[in-house]
Amino acid sequence: MSRVALKGRLGRKLRALLTAIAIVLGVAMVSGTYVLTDTIKGAFDTLFAQSYKNADAVVTGKVAFTNNQGNGVEAPSFPESLLGRVRALPDVAFAAGEVTDARTHLIGRDGKAIVTHGAPALAFNVDPSDQRFNPLTLTSGSWPRGPGLIAIDKATADKEHYHVGDTIRVEARGPVRPFLISGIAKYGSVNIGSATFAVFDLATAQVVLDKPGKLDVIRVQSKSGVPNAKLLAEIQPLLPPTAQVRSASAQAKEDLKEVGFVGILQKILLVFAAIALFVGSFVIANTLSITIAQRTREFATLRTLGATRRQVLGSIFVEGLIVGVLASVVGLFTGLLLAKGLNALFVAAGIDLPRRGTVFATRTIVVALLVGIVVTLLASLRPALRATRVPPIAAVREGAVLPPSRFARYRLAAALVVLAAGIAVVSYGVLGSGIALRPRLLLLGGGTLLLFIGVSLNTAGLVPPLASTLGWPGTKIGGAAGKLARENAMRNPSRTASTAAALMIGLALVTFVAVLGQGLRSSFEDAVNKLFVADYALTSTDTFTPLTVSAERALRRAPGVAAVSGIRAGSGKVLGKVDNITAVEPNMDKVVRLTWKAGSPAVPAQLGSSGVFVNDDFAKRHHLVLGSPVALETPGANVIDLRVTGIFANPKGGSPFGALTISSALFDANYPRPENEMAFVNTAGGVTAQNTTALESQLDAFPDAKIQTRNEFKTSFEKPIKMLLSLLYVLLGLSVIISLFGIVNTLVLTVFERTRELGMLRAVGMTRRQVRRMIRHESVVTALIGAALGIVVGIFLALLVTIALSNQGFVFAVPYGDLFVFVIAAIIAGMLAAILPARRAARLNVLEALQYE
Repeated sequence: MSRVALKGRLGRKLRALLTAIAIVLGVAMVSGTYVLTDTIKGAFDTLFAQSYKNADAVVTGKVAFTNNQGNGVEAPSFPESLLGRVRALPDVAFAAGEVTDARTHLIGRDGKAIVTHGAPALAFNVDPSDQRFNPLTLTSGSWPRGPGLIAIDKATADKEHYHVGDTIRVEARGPVRPFLISGIAKYGSVNIGSATFAVFDLATAQVVLDKPGKLDVIRVQSKSGVPNAKLLAEIQPLLPPTAQVRSASAQAKEDLKEVGFVGILQKILLVFAAIALFVGSFVIANTLSITIAQRTREFATLRTLGATRRQVLGSIFVEGLIVGVLASVVGLFTGLLLAKGLNALFVAAGIDLPRRGTVFATRTIVVALLVGIVVTLLASLRPALRATRVPPIAAVREGAVLPPSRFARYRLAAALVVLAAGIAVVSYGVLGSGIALRPRLLLLGGGTLLLFIGVSLNTAGLVPPLASTLGWPGTKIGGAAGKLARENAMRNPSRTASTAAALMIGLALVTFVAVLGQGLRSSFEDAVNKLFVADYALTSTDTFTPLTVSAERALRRAPGVAAVSGIRAGSGKVLGKVDNITAVEPNMDKVVRLTWKAGSPAVPAQLGSSGVFVNDDFAKRHHLVLGSPVALETPGANVIDLRVTGIFANPKGGSPFGALTISSALFDANYPRPENEMAFVNTAGGVTAQNTTALESQLDAFPDAKIQTRNEFKTSFEKPIKMLLSLLYVLLGLSVIISLFGIVNTLVLTVFERTRELGMLRAVGMTRRQVRRMIRHESVVTALIGAALGIVVGIFLALLVTIALSNQGFVFAVPYGDLFVFVIAAIIAGMLAAILPARRAARLNVLEALQYE
């Protein structure tokens, strides 16, 4: 029977190929995800390991907490005098100090700050006389020695055409400064992505980064034979409260925690891979069901010759195993190409992460092959069981069909139960209260799978009315071919439903993303329209990176300026939780309009050294009223006692304010090197070309600063939302592509099945063009059924999530334009899927088709 299965596969190469493509793409996504994320993680491992090369101990600033959900926490610097005391320790062979910064922008040839798309714009120093701790390698020139000199990264030099001896401007927490390029360097063998770096000597770095007499890091090398524990014990008593010491390996591991997003990225991509495989399983099951139905007489002949049901079942499993193994192996190595494609996609979206040589781990091979083979075998299970029900008598009967299962009478009830269970589980996962994150995600994932399966099981009953309605335009456009296409789609509702179900899943998820995205944009625009009463906003070039306060102060000197008010941003621990903290200036009410539930517009001017205002959601959650005491712990472990002086109504789209908002004077006194999240400006005469020019002229010394009107501000903030949606569409596009192969599979197999029918149609006068048109219309009808069901399911899921997140500012908004595009895309996809089957059907020889069996 194994030989029979093998010959069966070899005899149907096209069918095997079309079946395998779904698994190839799904497995490639799994493989590509692991290869890409392992490569990125390996690059970060190398970066941090090289950063502390030759060091045995590392002294860094100590923070009271970290914040990975919003504004980052900058570790405090410590006195440079500590370096001398460390060097004097008996077991220290060498020690070197460093100051660092992650927001020092290099300025390009066009006069604008080089955008890093969220990656750090690094600045630090090296010791030109001793390179033992230096992870960089010079590609040309020399290390900077003295003021006015700088070394820059090779990627920036190549992109902006800078060479040794050129002048480059640098913006670091203040106005730009010119520097002479003394050297160009790279970070070992690692591509640092979109990050940039500027290198100075120590004295210059301390001036440029505004850290006179301070250090951020001390690397220590011990004398030969000194245990690490002993070295750390000697250093510890010397440290001030704002510093800590770790071994070099421990510090590298600590730094790696800051790039935990790589693990999150891996999980997100694996979710899309799972979606692709789930869609692929529908394609495989449907394809095998059709082929088994077409091979009824073949299986009956085997039964007549003595084959048992177990042997027939085994032969189908062997066929599935052959396809699964071959497709998984191809998908595994296709994943290497897909990893490059995913990386190119992220780079196009502005996410250029560090990377080095490709990492192809054993885990990747095992998981990818195992997943592909298991999914294929599971998808083969139901068709294989159907094959065992072929009675031997079918071998002598033309047109024999499979007998119904003894459970067939329960099919409708079971389908309704699965659908109801899916709706119930998803609803509970979204709307249930008091559920932890992990169980909630499991409920959402499992419930969504049940919902998709339930919809697909019930689709057969919806196919006749849907095909009749959606196929009606084809009868007017395509004439007789259009009518036949509609009837063909209605002839076998189960087959059409199974084919449309794969496309339904992909389009449901695309619709879900589109509706949520539209709701997010709508709520944000509504919030901006309510809050933004200023004439202009001042932000960084990328809108999201904090901006030096000096840029705000420069605007005050512009002619015609009536008010300038900045919003500071930082992190703090409030009521036992780390959260975002903001600060405002006394004239905030002139540029931002808040609806006060407690307090008045005078609150910002009355904050002083102990006042704070919060939004109503935060106040309700923590039972705060006017006069309630609140303690704020800063990253430097200072505790500030505050009292609530105002509570404002939080707009649905959110606001620029954090959990607590204090006065800018109090913020500046407790947060070193304060920065603005944004600032707002009022001018005499409002928004005019003259006022815009006057403001921009004051920002010549701040290339990373950007003046925007309200509409420009909204567009800038929505740009990353649109970019994220586009990225999600592309990732979900893989499942849509797989579903299109499902349509191709079905049409190709039905062409085989209807060979004699097509021959009869040709014999009675149907032209080849009409045959192609019939197959094309049938494909479009199937695609439209999938689109209609997918859009409805996607809107339902988005509605549930919107209701659950309504307290977070989400509103329900349907993007009718996007949905129209999806329908048009489904029609085009259906036409593309029909190209191969239509050509094959049109090329059939009439006489051979009439005698085909």
